[in-house]
Amino acid sequence: MNELVKMVVVLTILSASSGLILASVRDKTLDQIKFQQLVNEKAPAIKKILGDTSNDPLTSKFEISEGKAPIEFFVGSYGGDPNTVVFETFGTGFDGKIGLMVGVNLENDQIKGIGVTTHSETPGIGSRAKTEPAFAAQFAGMDLNNSFKVKTDGGKVDALSGATYTSRGVCMAATNASEIYKRLKPQLIEKAKTASNKPAPKEKE
Repeated sequence: MNELVKMVVVLTILSASSGLILASVRDKTLDQIKFQQLVNEKAPAIKKILGDTSNDPLTSKFEISEGKAPIEFFVGSYGGDPNTVVFETFGTGFDGKIGLMVGVNLENDQIKGIGVTTHSETPGIGSRAKTEPAFAAQFAGMDLNNSFKVKTDGGKVDALSGATYTSRGVCMAATNASEIYKRLKPQLIEKAKTASNKPAPKEKE
């Protein structure tokens, strides 16, 4: 009986130790994955959108929990004001999910710029959503209080030639960004102030 008790105790200790080790490895792995995603996927788009900021948006950042996973926001300061945030949303293209970084001016609710982060679209066709500057440039200055559609669907966005589904996926991601922004704007203004330690921009009346 004593041997059985000892065996149960040993197994319990081993199980608990294994669980702690696995949890530690998982956390370290997740941190490494997030770092690689930032460096290889998000950072190029963020720098392109916020290339002329007076701060480093990769370190001026914060998170807000929205659904299953928190959303990471990167802050851009202009003239000392933390008036722009960039965050990633997703749409569905021809071959799968499309990741899109969207920069938004908190003072006028307009898009500062966009940049595709990840996709599995056809090389040379849908992939041009990431590499063709003219396509992304269309979104700059658009009001984020609106939805986004390609012209064939009644919107204002010129679709990429031969890649309408991809273009719709980008528009879907931008529309998702609009919905997130409208829900979280008061928090974005306050947290942008904290993240950059600068006065926050005022909300439009």
